[in-house]
Amino acid sequence: MPRPAWSDDDVEAFRDLAHTFLAKECAPNEERWGEQQHVDREIWNRAGELGLLCPSIPTEYGGGGGTFALEAAFAEEQARALAPSLGTAVHSTIVAHYVNSYGTPAQKQRWLPKLATGEYVGAVAMTEPGTGSDLQSVTTKAIRTGDEYVLDGSKTFISNGLHANFVITVAKTDPANAAKGISLIGVETDGLAGFSRGRVLKKIGQHGQDTAELFFDGVRVPAENLLGTDEGQGFVQLMQQLPQERLVLAVAAVAAVEETLKHTLAYTKERHAFGKPVFNFQNTKFKLAEVATIAKVARVFVDDCIVKHLAGELDVPTASMAKWWTTQMQCDVADECLQFFGGYGYMQEYPISRMWTDARIQKIYGGTNEIMKEIISRFL
Repeated sequence: MPRPAWSDDDVEAFRDLAHTFLAKECAPNEERWGEQQHVDREIWNRAGELGLLCPSIPTEYGGGGGTFALEAAFAEEQARALAPSLGTAVHSTIVAHYVNSYGTPAQKQRWLPKLATGEYVGAVAMTEPGTGSDLQSVTTKAIRTGDEYVLDGSKTFISNGLHANFVITVAKTDPANAAKGISLIGVETDGLAGFSRGRVLKKIGQHGQDTAELFFDGVRVPAENLLGTDEGQGFVQLMQQLPQERLVLAVAAVAAVEETLKHTLAYTKERHAFGKPVFNFQNTKFKLAEVATIAKVARVFVDDCIVKHLAGELDVPTASMAKWWTTQMQCDVADECLQFFGGYGYMQEYPISRMWTDARIQKIYGGTNEIMKEIISRFL
């Protein structure tokens, strides 16, 4: 692949490190991690030792001191290595940036270095059993009592939920209000009374990425764990950070489309039917020409989004466009390409089957694609 416009020598050096780590220490374990439904806890510490966690967090807080370009490079290499289980997009690209963007100096010094080393695994607890994209309707409460907040509620579908010991929790500090009643609370879970984890949820794809239920039953945390200095800022904080979350999903989607095309081209050129390679049939060539075009268009679009984001110029509707369209294309391409593998495509031992099942969640998390279209429509 040619070097993208948003990259430089430092980014490519980081990419090489990420590629080696993912190929040697993650990809060979993906099947086992899928069976146990989570990565080994130690892999987080190993990633931290290598400087692969929090690469775009300032060095004064233990991070790599780079830009979102490093996060994008890591996301691409995960897709290319077929090693999606280590939840760094949540940990580094999302959780760490909530702290870096809104945390007090004391909060940054307390939490970010531990996230950078892997001592802490980060998660964001937004979704509840009865609340998905409608964040204003969360029912988890964080009520101020003296110098503490008391948290009550439950969360579900929480990525990194099994291992997370630092959870940014979306809660109502003013239950009478909708958006203006929401705050973000940093919860350090180790040994915390009243905090518990439910089951690790069985998913149709991304089997090695631990996704769990979390429960807060009279959980007491210091009032200083409020992210920022004022209550009621949580909804605004979430809205400001979601474009970066959606962009990293688009980055992964494009890389997945490219990888899916690569695997399918190799298979159809070596697999024979009726005395000739499957690739030589006109239908195959035309369909893969369409996929190649989608890959090219998606690559140019997302690379431009990254350039804009690095310059602080990526707007909300464009980020939403990138998220919905690339993830839709990822699912469409995986489905089209699996067909060329015939029965083998339905077997788990073939990477195309995992590409197909892993792709489906992309249209749901980070805000459903229907929500993305609703957001875009508001700017028309």
